[in-house]
Amino acid sequence: MKRLALAAVCAAAASSVLLSGCGSSGPTNKDDSAFTYLLDRKGEWKENTLESLPALPGANAQLYGFDVSNNTPLKFAVDPASLSVGTDGVVRYTIVITSPNGARNINYEGIRCDTYEWRLYASLNADHNGWDQTVANDWSRIENGTLNAYQSRLYQDYFCANKMPIAKASVIGENIRFGRTQSTLVR
Repeated sequence: MKRLALAAVCAAAASSVLLSGCGSSGPTNKDDSAFTYLLDRKGEWKENTLESLPALPGANAQLYGFDVSNNTPLKFAVDPASLSVGTDGVVRYTIVITSPNGARNINYEGIRCDTYEWRLYASLNADHNGWDQTVANDWSRIENGTLNAYQSRLYQDYFCANKMPIAKASVIGENIRFGRTQSTLVR
């Protein structure tokens, strides 16, 4: 008899605890799609101020080439002396694009890892002796699948992983130099 009474008291206590813990407000009409994880919240991003531009790569500069597409006759290379990884999450670099005839186009650009965007800061001027900053543009989405989509290749293979720069500039440069892409580094 004592056991039966004890069981009844325990059951009553458990049900009152369960009911009190279930919340008293009941179901809500709150829109769960407005929920964002703490790490997904967009903060106040501020781009680092570009203090100065790197030196133009000379005719005999050591450049690190990389493949973009088997369908393009252009050759793409990064000047390792210009590589930098900013505290703003932007990888900045000088790209040298060479045609089969030897004509070179040189740009100083940045890739923003957290948003999959790129930006042009300067290009080789008309006299081929300095930078032209009047061609600078704002951040724009990186295009995939185009014939000369070198920004996409740099982002995916060498610069970024998990929306962050993969390493400091010297490591990124060595990865390009030796063709160590993200897919070959995965173990």
